[in-house]
Amino acid sequence: MSSTFERKGNAGTLVFTIPATEVDAAFKNAVTKIANNVNIPGFRKGKAPRKVIENHYGIEAIKSEAFQMVVNKAYQKALEEHKLVPVADPKLEDEKFEEGKDASFKLTMTLKPEPELGEYKGLGVEKKVARVTAKQVEAAMEELRNRHAHMVVAPEGTKIEKGDFAIIDFAGTVDGEPFSGGEGKGYPLEVGSNSFIPGFEDQLVGLGKGESTDVKVTFPKDYFVEELAGKEAVFKVNIQDVKRKEAPELTDEYVAKETEYKTVAELKEGYKERLKAAAERDAQIQWEHDLITTAVKNAKFDVPAVMIEDRITQMVEELKLSLESRRMNLETYMKYTGQDMAKIRENQKEAATENVKADIVLDAIAKKENIQVDMNDVDGEISAIASQHGAKLDEVKKIIRNNGSMGLLLANILRRKAARIIIDSATKAEKPAKAEKEAKGAKEEK
Repeated sequence: MSSTFERKGNAGTLVFTIPATEVDAAFKNAVTKIANNVNIPGFRKGKAPRKVIENHYGIEAIKSEAFQMVVNKAYQKALEEHKLVPVADPKLEDEKFEEGKDASFKLTMTLKPEPELGEYKGLGVEKKVARVTAKQVEAAMEELRNRHAHMVVAPEGTKIEKGDFAIIDFAGTVDGEPFSGGEGKGYPLEVGSNSFIPGFEDQLVGLGKGESTDVKVTFPKDYFVEELAGKEAVFKVNIQDVKRKEAPELTDEYVAKETEYKTVAELKEGYKERLKAAAERDAQIQWEHDLITTAVKNAKFDVPAVMIEDRITQMVEELKLSLESRRMNLETYMKYTGQDMAKIRENQKEAATENVKADIVLDAIAKKENIQVDMNDVDGEISAIASQHGAKLDEVKKIIRNNGSMGLLLANILRRKAARIIIDSATKAEKPAKAEKEAKGAKEEK
């Protein structure tokens, strides 16, 4: 068995020549395999002679089985010999395969790119300065109050403002006809929440308890109910009542009762520190992401479309699992978001492309830097996964073995190690003078 290999960009071609002796051996093995897997009256499994097998299943069945054996063996051997990493199943061409004769065939395939790496060490990428403003701290404290707020009936004569809750009865029609889901009684609608059709809530502002109005709106063109998309509708609305949130006063007593802090001053300082820590984490994550992106941009390579499509499929599966964990399915999600599968896949394309490019470059860096993975790395990774999901270590190991995920696990460890080379060798570029001046002038929490 011999093979020749030619590569042009991401396209590879393998041409095989198989001697007649190996072809004949494959036919013999094919007969044995079929005989061992079928029941033929009058013969024990594996004991039926070839002629009987041919009479029952035909010579073409034997030939097909023998050919698959030869192709699979030759393909796997060639992958190892030429160190090839295909990203899709190969295409078979020009096959010549007959018993008693030399065989030949060609396999064409798409291969994983081998990028020409650019600069990836000592990169200078600007890191965002983590700052917390007084406004952000006040917003966090206001959110605390809102979490403990309760609804109260607004004073008599109150007119609806944004942020109020209008308790409404409504009945909608399109072309004078009612439609499914267009009617409700005693519905609590937060005016300004944009939870209803665009324009609906704005037309309730200024109304009071007991008043009625006709709300005229147009359903969005991409509305999830196809029969209503783009249609004009009229809703007869009656205001049953108007309610407002009443939030507790922010006092030392309230703070001591509802939080781990004792005073408003301590709460304020605590929130400031938390927000600063979160801002610093976000800035670090963004900086590391920008470094990887820069290393990818510095490399030269083309990404096969099949790799992006495969990653999109993986991301859609992850979305499906996420929805199912929240007791929803993909079909319902598509209905309520007005998307079909083509749109969902299109929305994932940019992120999928970025992820695939990063993986390719990180793999190339790992190879160039001769990064190795040892058992301590593997055990640490599995322990982290177990801790993240609240599972036992042995359970996670079993799952990884059963679903064949060890290869992916090792690849992820290698890529993180490669990323550390980029990150640990980088320099934090100083902010431009103008940006630094503007930053210093920003109002901060004292």
